Amino acid sequence: MRLDPLRIPEDAWSHGEVLTALAARDIGGLFRWITSLTGASQSRIGAAVGLEQGYVSRIMAGRKVTSIDVLERIADGCRMPDQARTTMGLAPRQTAPPTGPDRRTPSEPVHRTWQEDVRSAAELWRGDVNRRDVLRQVAFSSAGYTLPALRWFTAPDPAPVTQPGRNTVGQPEIDTIRAMTATYRQLDNQYGGGHARDTVSRYLHQEVTPLLTDGRYDHHTGQRLLSAAAELAQLAGWQAYDTAEHGIAQRYLTLALDFAHAAGDDSLGAEILAAMSHQATYLGHTTTGLDLARAAGQTARRAGIPVLTAEAHVMEAHALAKANDERACAAALHQAEQALDRADRRTEPQWLSYFDEAYLSAKFGHCFHALGRNTHAERFAARSLRMDNRYVRGRAFNLALLASVHAQQGEPDRACAIGAEALTLTTQLRSARAVGYLRDLQTQLASHRRLPAVRHFTGRIDATLGPRR
Repeated sequence: MRLDPLRIPEDAWSHGEVLTALAARDIGGLFRWITSLTGASQSRIGAAVGLEQGYVSRIMAGRKVTSIDVLERIADGCRMPDQARTTMGLAPRQTAPPTGPDRRTPSEPVHRTWQEDVRSAAELWRGDVNRRDVLRQVAFSSAGYTLPALRWFTAPDPAPVTQPGRNTVGQPEIDTIRAMTATYRQLDNQYGGGHARDTVSRYLHQEVTPLLTDGRYDHHTGQRLLSAAAELAQLAGWQAYDTAEHGIAQRYLTLALDFAHAAGDDSLGAEILAAMSHQATYLGHTTTGLDLARAAGQTARRAGIPVLTAEAHVMEAHALAKANDERACAAALHQAEQALDRADRRTEPQWLSYFDEAYLSAKFGHCFHALGRNTHAERFAARSLRMDNRYVRGRAFNLALLASVHAQQGEPDRACAIGAEALTLTTQLRSARAVGYLRDLQTQLASHRRLPAVRHFTGRIDATLGPRR
């Protein structure tokens, strides 16, 4: 169900009790006031400001909020006017009243400097390494992708990325970040996002932050440094997504997109927008997934990389399939095939090497599966298994997809046999998505639970992954 935004009259923010709570950063008092004014529940407030209900409850019970990032989320979610923001110690949305015919409306994106992005990233990485509870309680919000995507298209050209820091940053430092990213990406594909997620966030905090904040670099070097940091931050977001830490994943991906913009890296920007689309569609936010996929496609065309265009089209197709728009889905899949046929794989970025015929077949399979076109889904799911064996997590996904198709076709024995292969691989992984696909298969097979093969297989799932909660 889509929730209306919190409706707080602007003049209510000038009440004495509210100003007192804002000045003291008494967020618990602020939330209690909102409840009394609007009747909003803790869940409703949490949905508006991007926090879990349990965390909202603890704040209302007296827990302090000190993170500027979370305070900004609360201010944005409550649509605080500038007077309220400055009372709480936050920067106003606009520094001067808009005048003239081209004045900006409050709903338009606020442009930030690359230095502000670096400070936000450093705070995120530090908080993630220290496992701060406030980060763990940040919930995913489809609206949380709106402003970053709009900034990507509407923000002016970034200021020069140059800094007179203490330590010289050059190509060796940038090459090291890229080499470490390639290693971490290989581990992610082979063992799942949970295997090295903490290691990646620690590397960002301990190694990349000092380069960004204390380094000395000219504009050309600064852009390459931001691009390398964006690529690693995108991987960290992908790992968090794979481990079902969706709010943290969203923060990593949005900051990675801001870094890519400051770096002038359209190809990486398209990849990050596609990752955002992937996550949104996976979580059931198909409209947001569709919008982000189209934004990725527009950016990919600007970058002139057909493989990225193909990726954007399959993300678009998946969102359309989830929305049950078969005709538009088929058109997007056709465009993806055409774009991939035009691709010159020799000139593409190294991080795009995963996108091949097997990956494309898997996405086709997911689309047809979502549409209930099981014959097509089976064909493409089977084809997706002709893949590079280094992508262990991808193979587990594809096996689970094929098993799910067979279950949907009323072939439980076949589904169990293939599902058993997926289960064997999943035991080697730390991937919430891989576990989720097997749990979905277990649900599909529930109507056949009297069959010996189904009883044995579902029993193995519970014995291996633990009983369902």
